[in-house]
Amino acid sequence: MSDRLHRVQARIAAATARAGRPVGSVTLVAVSKTHSADIVRQAMDAGQTVFGENRVQEADAKFPELRALLPTLRVHLIGGLQTNKARDAIRVANVIESLDRPRLADALADAADKQGRLPDLLVQVNVGDEPQKAGVPRTEADAFIRNCRSRFGAALVGLMCIPPAEGDPAPHFAWLAACAAQHGLSTVSMGMSGDYESAIAHGATHVRVGSAIFGTRPAAPGMDGA
Repeated sequence: MSDRLHRVQARIAAATARAGRPVGSVTLVAVSKTHSADIVRQAMDAGQTVFGENRVQEADAKFPELRALLPTLRVHLIGGLQTNKARDAIRVANVIESLDRPRLADALADAADKQGRLPDLLVQVNVGDEPQKAGVPRTEADAFIRNCRSRFGAALVGLMCIPPAEGDPAPHFAWLAACAAQHGLSTVSMGMSGDYESAIAHGATHVRVGSAIFGTRPAAPGMDGA
């Protein structure tokens, strides 16, 4: 696994250089969903510090002990988030990448007020306007981003997307990066195992890579994002 991780890191570095961007300007989020804490520990031993999980309960079970071993470890929640999981998400995550509707914004704000902490937040945009996918529609994105910026202030740091599986993802990546720039947001989370180099070429600051690092994961329902 460490060899696969280092290959991905090398390809990210090469793609970053080709794009004329500074060394270290792209963060690798290693998507560890459905993989065990032991597998995550192996990635940590190989130098990885940022991990992505789809389900709050899985992250909550997996990472408390790992954080004790590596205080700099960061957990990104990248899957669709139910409002009744907002309290746990606020407690577990360093970054929530899937803010996509007003009711979830309400739930996160309420949970943050009660717990006295607020992770970094990314608005997820449904760049392909696909009915089966989470994310705010493109036509509603500007208004929703403005509302979240007003509500959450500096905690709203960027945008995230999962482009359509079919076709060239590049136009979707370019659109998301431009939207983030328009709103003065510095974080652009886009690109997965099959397309992260294209995402970097179009301005990704974070890429979410799972199978290229960890190999084929056990099947699990309702999961997406790497």
